[in-house]
Amino acid sequence: MEIALTKMSSKGQIVIHSELRKDMKEGDQLIIIKNDHQLILKKASEMDKNLKEDLAFAKRTEAAWKRYERGEFKSSTAKDFLKDLEQW
Repeated sequence: MEIALTKMSSKGQIVIHSELRKDMKEGDQLIIIKNDHQLILKKASEMDKNLKEDLAFAKRTEAAWKRYERGEFKSSTAKDFLKDLEQW
């Protein structure tokens, strides 16, 4: 494992030290995943289909949770819920 120390500029930019970007080139897309106080950086070209699906699901879940916290969901009985499902 390689580790380097960096800092963020006033514009929100960070430097990835040369020894950590040996296999990267200008224009490569990177994915940044924030999990509490942890940032995960990954080359987009190395993502597999499952990871893309997992990230999309995580974004939808997070958005739904925020709507729930804002009180945008309604409560219903199981019977009413199933009735609503049948209408879809």
